Formats: sequence, C-alpha cells, structure tokens
Amino acid sequence: MAEIVNLRRVRKAKAKDEKSKTAEANRVTHGTPKAVRDLAKARSEKELRDLDAHKKD
Repeated sequence: MAEIVNLRRVRKAKAKDEKSKTAEANRVTHGTPKAVRDLAKARSEKELRDLDAHKKD
C-alpha cells in the first residue's frame, strides 16, 4: 500500500531545502573577511606578475 503524503508539507520542506542551499552559497560568498579576500587577491595578482616576468619574448 502506498504511503499517504501531505503535499503542503512536502512543498514547504522543498522550499526550506532550497533556502538552505541559497544561504550556504551566500555564506561562502559573503562570509570571508575583507582582509582575507584582499590578501588572496594580492597573492593571485603577484603570481600572475611573476609568471609574466618569466616569459620569453
């Protein structure tokens, strides 16, 4: 016999899961301090400059 499902509960659970996924993505994006983001950006730019400096013409 099939299990009886309350469609309203299923719909609300699905919406809650989607909101939690969005919240997790936002935490990753906006959760890092500015100093850490700036440091990572500066390091990546320095790596690119160093790599370009070693290229042959």
